[in-house]
Amino acid sequence: MTKDVNARIDELAHALTGALGTNLTSLVLYGSVARGDYDAKRSDVNLLLIVQDASPTALAPAGPAIARWARMGQPPPLMFAAQEWRASTDVFAMEMEEMRQAHRVLRGDDPFVGLETSPADVRHELEREARGKLAHLRAHYAACQSDGRALGGLLLNSAKTFFVQFRTLLRLKGTVPPRKLDELVAATASVVGFDASALAWVLAKTSGGKAPDLKPHDLTGVRYVEAIERVVRFVDEMD
Repeated sequence: MTKDVNARIDELAHALTGALGTNLTSLVLYGSVARGDYDAKRSDVNLLLIVQDASPTALAPAGPAIARWARMGQPPPLMFAAQEWRASTDVFAMEMEEMRQAHRVLRGDDPFVGLETSPADVRHELEREARGKLAHLRAHYAACQSDGRALGGLLLNSAKTFFVQFRTLLRLKGTVPPRKLDELVAATASVVGFDASALAWVLAKTSGGKAPDLKPHDLTGVRYVEAIERVVRFVDEMD
């Protein structure tokens, strides 16, 4: 991660601390920055903000700092009231475990200490998310398969979500997900039973390596969709 991004994160953390005062319970950095695979060209800086009072009035003082952050092209922090956060383990079990694996507390308490999620809740959310994202992938693939550039964009954008699902799947199978994406794909392919090379183009592009532009109706797109379909079937059949 560049010094510039580090400085901006520190600036936002300082501004939110000053604006929210004792209302701020936790400010947490998670995602690619915390995992160590941040890419300034492709990655977002993901933040979780937990406060005691999440009403519009109570959050209003943080508005200017969050607006400046958004103007930098970054997503606003996910926001929870402390009571909501603790009560959401059954609804956001998959996301919480994803954050737990790689996070850095910037201000306040570690919100994952004492937080328990159920493997059954993680499994159910994973299936719901996997089925839903596959349906969207198929729809967008049908619309853009004849445009190589659009097809490449679809694969790269959708892969971010499916990588999260790969990590969740591996955790459910008792495996610590690798942090490097190529190792993550290889480990998932080994467990699920698909050809890891189906995601070779996506991995090359994601890592900034050389990969040819996709052509209309490129077989790369077909193999990618088929690999994701296999993952979703595997999730559906998990106990």
